[in-house]
Amino acid sequence: MKVMMGERELELGGRYLGTLRDATDLRHDVEALHARLEEEGYLLIRGFHDPARVREARRVVVENLAANGQIDKSRPLDEAVIAPGGRGLFLGGSRAVTRTPEFQGLVESPELFGFFERLLGGPVTTFSHKWLRAVGQGQNTGAHLDIVYMGRGTDRLYTVWTPLGDISYEMGPLAVFAGSHRLRRVKETYGRLDVDRDEVAQGWFSNDPVELVERYGGRWLSAEFAMGDAMIFGMYLMHGSLNNSTGRFRLSCDTRYQRADELLDDRWVGENPKGHTERNPADLISMAEARLRWGV
Repeated sequence: MKVMMGERELELGGRYLGTLRDATDLRHDVEALHARLEEEGYLLIRGFHDPARVREARRVVVENLAANGQIDKSRPLDEAVIAPGGRGLFLGGSRAVTRTPEFQGLVESPELFGFFERLLGGPVTTFSHKWLRAVGQGQNTGAHLDIVYMGRGTDRLYTVWTPLGDISYEMGPLAVFAGSHRLRRVKETYGRLDVDRDEVAQGWFSNDPVELVERYGGRWLSAEFAMGDAMIFGMYLMHGSLNNSTGRFRLSCDTRYQRADELLDDRWVGENPKGHTERNPADLISMAEARLRWGV
């Protein structure tokens, strides 16, 4: 099977793209979960969320997209077929969606908090801001580390990537760069970037998956996801996504969790999180130039 990632066509099972390792059977073994995170940098847990909660959150998102003319209403709304002229949207700041009981019930469920309390050994908290995406046809996310966007607090911060529905390879699921959490030089340079403070124009490290494999070895890993599945990973795992080659929105959200007694990045908490700040483009250099300077 061939899929697109950025401008590259990759063969699933070939040199550049493999499949994620399942950690579902480790879900209740904290020691094994820590060992797997150390080894692989991620946890793929099937059935992590209650599918009923996912379904309700998805309904709220789709209804919001439909109300804004992004959904083809001649098709069943739940299919999230993109309307003519519709485009991918970032809905993280849409309080009409992310602050609803249905969405909050998914990403702040007692079961989810309980998982992280066991994993981190104490009370936990989450950012108020939620990263909710409706990825349009032909779109993908380039390779990046999350630390460059939220690195002003503890780095013992974990991302949960939740697909809001079934996601096939053609719909552009999450992909991770195997072993990237151990790339010391990348962590010491790019991994110290702050996209709101520093002079680099964008946060993506690359949108060329082949270039990264050729330079660092390893390969990209992805999978198809079902409603209720989740991916969990830390701040230093390089990840992105395959392209959505379908005419339906790929709906997913990223949420973050950490111990409540550790420093929080204040850009993402509170009733009205301030988020990113605008910078003068004339003061910025490209990521390509930054990587040359860093030697990565």
